[in-house]
Parts: sequence; C-alpha cells; structure tokens
Amino acid sequence: MGISAERTKGDRLVQKMEKLEKEIQGLKEVQQALQRKNEHLTALHETSLGLIDRLDKEELLEAILNRAAKLSGTENGYIYLLEPGGSEMQMRVGMGFFKGQLGRRVKSGEGVGGKVWETKQPILVDDYRFWKDRIDDKALDDLRSVVGIPLKDRKRFHGVIGLASVDPAKKFQDEDISFLGRFAELALVALDKARLYAAVRKELTEKKMTEETLRGSEERYRLLLKSSPDPIVVYTMNGKAVYVNPAFEQTFGFSSDEVSGKQIDFVPDESWPETKKAIESMIRGKKIELFETKRLTKGGRILDVQISSTIYQNNDGRPAGNIVILRDVSAQKRAEKELKKYHDHLEDMVAERTAELAKTNTQLKQEIEERKRAEKTLRKREVELKAQSHHLEEVNTALKVLLKQRESDKKETGENVLSNVKELISPYVERLKKSRLNTNQQTLIDILESNLNNIISPFISKLSSKYFNFTSMEIKVASLVKEGKTNKEIAELLYLSKNTILFHRHNIRSKLGLKHKKINLRSQLLSYNE
Repeated sequence: MGISAERTKGDRLVQKMEKLEKEIQGLKEVQQALQRKNEHLTALHETSLGLIDRLDKEELLEAILNRAAKLSGTENGYIYLLEPGGSEMQMRVGMGFFKGQLGRRVKSGEGVGGKVWETKQPILVDDYRFWKDRIDDKALDDLRSVVGIPLKDRKRFHGVIGLASVDPAKKFQDEDISFLGRFAELALVALDKARLYAAVRKELTEKKMTEETLRGSEERYRLLLKSSPDPIVVYTMNGKAVYVNPAFEQTFGFSSDEVSGKQIDFVPDESWPETKKAIESMIRGKKIELFETKRLTKGGRILDVQISSTIYQNNDGRPAGNIVILRDVSAQKRAEKELKKYHDHLEDMVAERTAELAKTNTQLKQEIEERKRAEKTLRKREVELKAQSHHLEEVNTALKVLLKQRESDKKETGENVLSNVKELISPYVERLKKSRLNTNQQTLIDILESNLNNIISPFISKLSSKYFNFTSMEIKVASLVKEGKTNKEIAELLYLSKNTILFHRHNIRSKLGLKHKKINLRSQLLSYNE
C-alpha cells in the first residue's frame, strides 16, 4: 500500500467517525418523528371506520369499493389511480364486470374515468352504450348506468372511484353521487393512511438499517484499526493514549496495557523541537501529513518514521483528541541510501562507458574512412579488372579461333597421313604379302601392316596419352597383344625373353587399371580402337 493511500485511509477514518456522530444525532431526531407519526396512526386507527383496519392500499380500496357497491345495490365497481406526474390512469381495483378490466389504462378525457379526470367533477351516465364520450370497445357494450367520482384533495388529483350497472332497470341517481362521494373521502383517508403507514414502515426500516450500518461501521473501524499494518495511536487532547493497535505493539514493543491512559515516552531528545512544532500546528486545525521524524522503540532502537495525524471531535463538535498513524520507513531510508550509492556507481559506469563509446566511435570513423578509401581502390581495381577481363575475352576468342584452326589443321594432317599411307605404302605391303615369303617374313609383314594401321588409328595416341603414359616398348607389346600374339610369339618378334614380355604385360595391366581384375587384356586393348 502506497503512502498516499495510507494518508487517505487516515483521513477517511476521521471523516467516517465524524459522520457517525452526525448519524447518531439524526437517528435521535428520526425516533422522535416516528414516535409522533405512530401516535397519529394510533389515533387514526381508533377513530376510523372498520373498513380501514387493513394497512395494504389495495386491500383498503377493495374493501371500500365492496362496501360502496353493496350499499348501492350493484356488484360492479372500479377504482382508477393516477401515479404522481403520470399521463395515464390505471384500473387498480375492480369487481364484478370490471374484474376482467383490471390493468386498463385511460388518458384524460377517455371514458367515464378519463372525463372525471379532465373535469375533476362527478359524472353520471344513464346508458353507457349511447354516451358520446364512451370508449370504443365492444367489451364495454353491456354497461348501462355508470357513475364516477374524483379522488382528489387540495393538493392533487389521485384517481376515480366508480360504480356501474349491467341491468337496464338499475339506474344511479344524484344521491348516489353524494353517497359515493363520502366513500371517495374515505378512500382518500385510506390512501393517506396507507401512504403514511408505508412511510413509517420505510422510516423504521431505514432506522433499523442505519443502526445496523452504524454497528457494522463501528465493527469495520475496529477491524480497520486492528488489521492496519501501520502503527496507530488514539490520543486525548492532553496527549494520553487511549488505544494502540497490534501493529504499534509489534513495531515499538510497548503493550496496550503499558501505554493505556499514559503519555508514551518514545520521542528522542533531538526530535522534540520538530515534534512540538507539529503538535502546535495540528492544534491550530492543520492536518499533519507524512511528517518525517524519529521514534524510539522500547528496546532503545531509533526508527525513521512518517507520521500522519488529525483531530477528531466529540458529540458536541469539540476536539476530543487526535489519531496518529505512524509508518516505519527505516528500511526505506536504508534502501534509498543504497539506491543513491548504486546510482552514483551507475553514473561513474555510464561516464566510463561514454568515454569508451567515444573512443570506439572515433575508431569506427577511422575504419569508415579506411573502408571508403578501400572501396575507392576496389572500384578503381574493378574498372581495371573489367578492362582486363574484356582483353582476356578478346584473347580467349582469338585462342578459340587458333585452337579451332589447329584442330582443323590436325584433322587435315591426319587425313593427309591416312591418304599417303593408303596410296603410297599399303599397295606395296599388299604386293609383299602376295610374294613368296617364309613364315617369319610373313609374320613381320603382318606386324608392319598392323603398325601402319595403328599409326593411322587412335589406338597408339590413346596409349601414349597422359592418361596411360605407355613407354615405346609397352606400346609395341600392347600392339602385338591386340593382334592376338602369344607371349612366346611376342618375345621372338621383339627378340626379348618371355619373362620380359610378362613384366611389360604386368605394367600394361597396372596402367590400364586391370590389376587384380579378371578382365582379358586383348579385349580391353581392342576397345580403344572404337
């Protein structure tokens, strides 16, 4: 709970105590008025007719209407009532024919009731069926003679009491108006009595509620003082304590018995001057709000407190004492000191951090400048690179043209070699093959023809490429293997031993990636002609 709320709570407490004193005085006046009204009601009850024994307004009016109807020799009657300030009258009581008309509303000038309201005079109708101001309602066609009397007093118009006949032979006379007028006066007395009784009953109810409210308020105030977390002391005007709440006992260590009827000695010597000045100000009628000072506990410990105080009055309106609300703010004071210390520390940290940020900001500016220079250099370099790129693209285009020309030349050279071999060498090889040669010579011719074919085929270029990197001897061995020669035949043709041929075959398989694979070497070599 905040300081402002606690201060408002103390003010409300004093205001409610002052209000309670005024309410008690008012209750005394109400009791006297009720006593006078009760005497008036008793006298009225003793002098009134037996018709108005009842206190309920509806029952009173119904009893009066019944008695009037019986004495008039009819069973049909009604009473319209007008609420104060209302624009319509409502049928509140009905008997006989009008029992089914209860609740009907009429405005001024409508029907017998409305006409009586308009003229404030009695009205006698011989035959309602042919009356010019009748209500146009077929439900009323059975009515014959009707009489209506105003219920009015000097102050205002209350309503209409009326009797009616449904028998053509029954006619109301002028004397019936006079007779019904007396019942109207009785009805007004009954209405006044009912209103008076209702008012008395309301006042009694309000008195009872006021007393209950007063008792409840006193109980709430006691609970409020008792349950308040702040110490509260109620003093007389001479400074003696008449009440301390549990929070005071707990905070300052003094029991209620120790301080009751006595002056509480808990003001430190150094706090007396300011305390006396505050008391003098309060006596002059000023409220003390959140006055900061110090107070002693029973154990001698000094507490920082905030005091709010106001004077309360007795039944005569004279100052009777004052209520003091104290709040222990020692912990708050310590917290404020710590907070200030922490605040100062934060300011130092902020100053230090500000200096660091300024330094960092300077470094960032330098870095930004350096970055701008670097970006400028990069843009310049980018322009140069674009120029170089353009130059390289032109060079690349030229190289592509040269490569294309080289491939064309290479292709042309290959075609020339192929044409020359076929035209200048192949015919002579064919002639040698057809001449008389021994087996060894025939074999050499076959190898020569095969090598010529290899020269003009991609086989040798593939084997000597960077992918296989065959030696010249490995190319010879591979070429003979491709021709289907056995190791022995290859050894004889190349004048090498069989083991040397096996060694070359092993190297060939390794370079072709056929090591430890069950793939025929001749089949693999034949595939390179494709």
